[in-house]
Amino acid sequence: QVQLVESGGGLVQPGGSLRLSCAASEYMFRFNTMAWYRQAPGKQRDLVAAITSGGGSTNYADSVKGRFTISRDDAKNTVYLQMNILKPEDTAVYYCNARKLARDFWGQGTQVTVSS
Repeated sequence: QVQLVESGGGLVQPGGSLRLSCAASEYMFRFNTMAWYRQAPGKQRDLVAAITSGGGSTNYADSVKGRFTISRDDAKNTVYLQMNILKPEDTAVYYCNARKLARDFWGQGTQVTVSS
């Protein structure tokens, strides 16, 4: 089965930056889409950003567009999420997602806290 491991979360002040990484146990070209989701306490899990297998197409939630950037390095089997100008409302557990055919695979999540 596919394994996804996230890293890079932490505590930052508003306006700060973080770079999240997701390492996959399979070659990423085998997945249709790689994505980042986030879930705050008491809230549903929402899509943050997604990128296609070829890296030629990306999609962002309106709330992060212009601040976050998703990218991938197939040689390292890793997808990244660069987060800039972080806001308190960005606080959540961030999950890496990989889609293959009709199946979704998830990482354990990494905590991002934006607070003064």
